[in-house]
Amino acid sequence: MDILSHTIYGFQICFQPLNLLYCFIGVTIGTLIGVLPGIGPTGTMAILLPLTYGLSPTTAIIMLSGIFYGAMYGGSTTSILVNIPGEPASVVTCLDGYQMARQGRAGPALGIAAFGSLIGGTFGIIGLTFLVFPLAKVAVKFGSPEYFSLICVSVTLLIYLARGSFIKALIMALFGFFLSTVGLDLVTATPRFDFGIQALYDGVGFVPLTMGLFGISEVLINIELPAERTIFESKIKNLLPNLRDWKRSAGPIIRGSLIGFFLGVLPGGGAIVASFISYTVEKKISKNPETFGQGAIEGVAAPETANNAAAQSSFIPLLGLGIPPNVVLAFLLGALMIHGVTPGPLFISQHPEIFWGVVASMYVGNLMLLLLNLPLIGIWVKVLKIPYRVLMPLILLFCLIGAYSIGNNISDGIIMIIFGMVGYILRKLDYEPAPLVLAFILGPMMENAFRQSLIISDGSFSIFFVRPISVGALLISAFLFISTGFSYYRKVKEKIKE
Repeated sequence: MDILSHTIYGFQICFQPLNLLYCFIGVTIGTLIGVLPGIGPTGTMAILLPLTYGLSPTTAIIMLSGIFYGAMYGGSTTSILVNIPGEPASVVTCLDGYQMARQGRAGPALGIAAFGSLIGGTFGIIGLTFLVFPLAKVAVKFGSPEYFSLICVSVTLLIYLARGSFIKALIMALFGFFLSTVGLDLVTATPRFDFGIQALYDGVGFVPLTMGLFGISEVLINIELPAERTIFESKIKNLLPNLRDWKRSAGPIIRGSLIGFFLGVLPGGGAIVASFISYTVEKKISKNPETFGQGAIEGVAAPETANNAAAQSSFIPLLGLGIPPNVVLAFLLGALMIHGVTPGPLFISQHPEIFWGVVASMYVGNLMLLLLNLPLIGIWVKVLKIPYRVLMPLILLFCLIGAYSIGNNISDGIIMIIFGMVGYILRKLDYEPAPLVLAFILGPMMENAFRQSLIISDGSFSIFFVRPISVGALLISAFLFISTGFSYYRKVKEKIKE
């Protein structure tokens, strides 16, 4: 009953005209970004963050959240019609979605993707509504040692699940931690690593860093790609799946919702991992696994449901513990902190209007997305025809305006350009920016928790090993780190023998 009353309170906040408008703007931009292969939700949120400074924290987070889960919807359109994932989480959808389009079944593929996304997203929101309370109650009992250990697990899991090299992911995480120490010391206010540069006295700016790594570098990468994209030109019809399609998709949608929900909660999991695992599970248990990759509707329903369920459930550790499970939620954590709000155990009690307003906006946003994705398919197809030579200068312009508008300081623009070039070089060398950004966001929290723990224990490291939760988290972190390192060493050794 208490949750029901809080949910009603959330809808009252969400249905305020300004919040409703920004929810619509967020999901529309998210869909657009999902449709257009390229910049992605993180880069978009980085570019638009300066525009939210004049808004209330609730309105700002409603819009930014809408961009995140809206991109999950939009990514399926590009995967099915162009065979290019608009979002990394939609990579698997290409396998069967595009084949369905080639067989003249683009309509049912787009339809089941939209309905599966709605069901998976709604399941994730319901889980968020009911699980974040008990998680927050447990988290209240956490002290500095527990938070330090949990952050260690979060970063280690991201390194463990990194798509590329273990060593490269580790280097990026360490680089992110180093960047988080630039500026004034958290305790003594002594300048650190600023090299006498006045612009670095307050540290490296979160917005210039992310805009450079995800916005500018994305533009530079896309300039190298072919300008032409082959778009499925046949008329799209029968967007509503028939009864046979629903029978084949019902099981994958249910399983995809469960898989996506649980993987979204785990640090380092998220929508990408959920979509891959969901697809793999369906292929393994299918009576006709040979149809996967040939236009099986289950291969569209499962990953699209899973990635949307994961997108919603990933808010649970962020809002309940204050620990982001992936890079997009790390960005949202940064956005909240910029607006003077710190998520964590007391977040719901201290800022109920933000939490319940955002939760209610997710219900509304998912319905908006269904209406945006089905009737407006024709418009999204036309958007796909916009050449990069038109889009890229606009993105650069927004990045420059956004960086300068933060503090009307040209140094922020220079920092953004520098990190844009750094991000471009790193991506060319197959270094993922995600571990860097997550470590950069969590670095100050981790350092603060570490130093507080040592102050409490009079400098004794034993405080991390006498508390059950802390030692458990550290053991998990150590196991993942050692197993990943051993696996990497074995691969290198095999290559040397060859």
